[in-house]
Amino acid sequence: MPDQPSTEAPLTGAEPDLAHHGDAEATAGLIDLAVNVRRARPPAWLADPIAATLTDLARYPDPTPARAAVAGRHRRHPNEVLLTAGAAEGFVLIAQALRGVRRPVVVHPQFTEPEAALRAAGHTVDRVLLDPADDFRLDPSRVPADADLVMIGNPTNPTSVLHPAETVAALARPGRVLVVDEAFADTTIAAGHPGEPESLAGRRDLPGLVVVRSLTKTWGLAGLRIGYLLGAPELLSRLAAVQPLWAVSTPALAAASACASAVAVQAERAIAADLAADRDHLVARLSDLPGVRVVGRPASAFVLLHLPGATAIRAALRERGWAVRRGDTFPGLGPDWLRVAVRDRNTTDAFIDVLRETMEA
Repeated sequence: MPDQPSTEAPLTGAEPDLAHHGDAEATAGLIDLAVNVRRARPPAWLADPIAATLTDLARYPDPTPARAAVAGRHRRHPNEVLLTAGAAEGFVLIAQALRGVRRPVVVHPQFTEPEAALRAAGHTVDRVLLDPADDFRLDPSRVPADADLVMIGNPTNPTSVLHPAETVAALARPGRVLVVDEAFADTTIAAGHPGEPESLAGRRDLPGLVVVRSLTKTWGLAGLRIGYLLGAPELLSRLAAVQPLWAVSTPALAAASACASAVAVQAERAIAADLAADRDHLVARLSDLPGVRVVGRPASAFVLLHLPGATAIRAALRERGWAVRRGDTFPGLGPDWLRVAVRDRNTTDAFIDVLRETMEA
């Protein structure tokens, strides 16, 4: 298939630091609005099964029960599930297993690890940069027709944009692998929708679809490393072939089983509803600050801000004890962008007061 006119931004000498992540911002002693992991203690139905595995660590991990549990949650067959050491490992497996792709495309701004994994595996990556003036909405026609690997987040980190499922699904076609990062899908909610709006996790009709999921955000398990991929068995088998043996630990497998239960799904929906209320409060408070622009309608556990002079403001916030996420390490953003995690209302109110004082200083 001939190349179409490029819609991607050329790479320059001033490349964003794809290896920078929010944990680098949230150093000891700071109030953490830079990392999107929920900080609440795991409930007993999650903590107890994890703790119970600590008496049987001499046995090699057996992923079979956890894979079946995850498959049941998404109404899929177990061979359509590949458990991973966090979502990040999934991106590495994709990059390593699919070395034969000719034109991988990453839709930005989004989590930088997919592109970093591709580059580390020797791929030359094209970027499609979504427009902040259009609230970072996805236009499928901007993705080159000859792209045989497309990677996109939904909801997208750092923009907090939730693309319509059918818009994302329009990117699927024979001969293309479509990777949808749904690490934050369980944070989304919509009126009248009982589950995760716009998720493709249950779709089996889209050719080449791989959905990447994470259990570390809502349940505060970033240190445990647990996630999974959903897709066609023949495609997942290619990814599994490059995965190290016993990549997912026994405690992480126990967490996967617990988080796939009906109790967990019900709890997730309640947490997502509370998060939505806290997010609305954060957005409303931010709208009171002159010069601060919240992009679009945030849908996840974080909010993206455009704020002139954000680099200096971020540094001043650190001096006052607050950590927020810089935006200039995300392709398609720049130094006037910040990402702020949604926290409880008291924390938000205290942050807004400090941000206002910092902007006025």
